[in-house]
Amino acid sequence: IWWLDPELTYGNAKPFVFTQGHSVCNRSFFPCFDTPAVKCTYSATVKAPAGIQVLMSATQSTYLEEEGVYQFYMEYPVPAYLVALVAGDLIHADIGPRSRVWAEPCLLPTAISKLSGMVERWLTAAESLYGPYIWGRYDIVFLPPSFPIVAMENPCLTFIISSILESDEFLIIDVIHEVAHSWFGNAVTNATWEEMWLSEGLATYAQRRITTETYGAAFTCLETAFRLDALHRQMKLLGEDNPVSKLQVKLEPGVNPSNLMNLFTYEKGYCFVYYLSQLCGDPRHFDSFLRAYIEKYKFTSVVAQDLLDSFLNFFPELKEQCVESKAGLEFERWLNATGPPLAEPDLSQGSSLTRPVEPLFKLWTTEPLDSAAAASSADLTKWRTFQTVLFLDRLLDGSPLPREVIKKLSECYSSQLDSMNAEIRIRWLQIVVRNDYYPDLYKVRRFLENQMSRMYTIPLYEDLCTGTLKSFALEVFYQTQNQLHPNLRKTIQQILSQGLNPLPAIDATAVTTDTPAMVLEDKVSEATNGAISLRDVNVSA
Repeated sequence: IWWLDPELTYGNAKPFVFTQGHSVCNRSFFPCFDTPAVKCTYSATVKAPAGIQVLMSATQSTYLEEEGVYQFYMEYPVPAYLVALVAGDLIHADIGPRSRVWAEPCLLPTAISKLSGMVERWLTAAESLYGPYIWGRYDIVFLPPSFPIVAMENPCLTFIISSILESDEFLIIDVIHEVAHSWFGNAVTNATWEEMWLSEGLATYAQRRITTETYGAAFTCLETAFRLDALHRQMKLLGEDNPVSKLQVKLEPGVNPSNLMNLFTYEKGYCFVYYLSQLCGDPRHFDSFLRAYIEKYKFTSVVAQDLLDSFLNFFPELKEQCVESKAGLEFERWLNATGPPLAEPDLSQGSSLTRPVEPLFKLWTTEPLDSAAAASSADLTKWRTFQTVLFLDRLLDGSPLPREVIKKLSECYSSQLDSMNAEIRIRWLQIVVRNDYYPDLYKVRRFLENQMSRMYTIPLYEDLCTGTLKSFALEVFYQTQNQLHPNLRKTIQQILSQGLNPLPAIDATAVTTDTPAMVLEDKVSEATNGAISLRDVNVSA
């Protein structure tokens, strides 16, 4: 349960509270069987002060104004982690016949402009693929930047972090992914956290079928290439023998299941589902199977064997061919082998969008550098967001770059990137940090002064503390810590303390924002020589 003072909201007007149940947090919200194997209906009565709007992930709600009491009822059985509550200075606008968006007043116009008419289009496409949307309404609430993840598929009321509003393509993908969860994850749920891919892999597959129907195959392939690129980057960091790269991960006692969520849950799971669809010959045949799978198992929880048995029974000709035992692609190997996916999708339909990325990267990284040719070969202002982030991710992988290259890159792109969305800007700023490029360091400070979300602060602080810029990181942190949620503040303090000699140098909880920056730098400079590279110890995506 996250309690926010008004200063941690966008409007700075009223306090705010929200819950995040996934994966085993709702046991601190109400007594429950906190396992996805158990589903039930629920009702709730919530009393709130005047002027505070309360919402829950429920199919029915009423409000008794004279008593300040809200009543909610979820008529369909759901696992405990999908019970969610949010309350604060929220107003709404309808954006479709069965959808409305909720946000703080200062954010609502932006939310309307980004999503009006779009959600119904995505719901209709999903229904044409996987059958009726069973939850009644599909509303969206935008949460303050303290929300610890990007989005959460709470039924009837998707939670999304407000920070994503400025990144159109990421917003589209994130909302469509949560729409897909209405079928895969919410209606049919993984019975154990060791098989989270049953929800996330299937939802990712469904998300990409929806985007193909609404935006075309090229866009879908571009987004998939971007995610698979990130998967292989994580694979290099983790090593191919790491057990967390299995689809069926062993959950040891005392381990938070959320710690097992990684890109393999999504992308390796997606690749397995895509492989199953290819066995059918036509993805529309696989869509038919998934409709039957949803109809059979809706409002229940399943294990992988339920899915695979249903698949083979639906396609008896494949069962006769023993596709589950095909050498090198055995279903059991997909589930229990470590390492990358056994097969990946054909992304050639996206080549018109992915093709320009690699030549541009090579122009900037081939010696001797021909900066004039590199600068004139592509106009990033005309690229899609996913093209630009794919290019910047390649540069990040290649960092540190030769000094001449980073200097010319800055001259060519830095001012262009300033006007682009946060998903693009954070990648450029990570390149700046990993290359110790001081002329653009003021942009890192400006970015961190204006960002309060985990997804845009943690990566920069990790990179700052890996190299020679820890004193700069400390200075920025102590100037901005009061605008961060206490949980995020604690995480950053832990990052800042990595590699410091036994703590007397700086006690992050004891230093106030008016501590002179120069004193901080003096204290830290003595302790940073023994710093451990955070990329060696923190390899989560």
